[in-house]
Amino acid sequence: MKHIFLWMMLLLGSCAMASAQTIRNSNNSTLATISSSGEVRNSSGSLVARINSNGDVRDSNNHLVARLDGNTVRNSNNSTLGTIQSDGTVRNSNNSVLGRVCADGTVRNSNNSVIGYAKDVPVRYAALYFFFKVF
Repeated sequence: MKHIFLWMMLLLGSCAMASAQTIRNSNNSTLATISSSGEVRNSSGSLVARINSNGDVRDSNNHLVARLDGNTVRNSNNSTLGTIQSDGTVRNSNNSVLGRVCADGTVRNSNNSVIGYAKDVPVRYAALYFFFKVF
């Protein structure tokens, strides 16, 4: 019975950890994790931001730093920072291509060089991290 309880605890723990989404640099080192509740933590585990269901991005002091308005990224003053296209292409407010979040999670800059990985991370969140630097 004791073994069954321990097995269940391990199984539940591994399921909970699997829900965190990881953002990695081009060397595959962890830069940040995003929990299922929208908490963004740096590689040291410190809370750096929260993304709520309305698309608001708030820093660790609860200050609004950005907003996802559909596929448009806005700053705290509601000015457009850029857009995220349906194919993962990210553009700034001047419509210049900043890079792309590929379907496999590879993140490439405008020169097509790999700058990171965001497998299973929503494209919008990966774009916020790599191209708009809001957290």
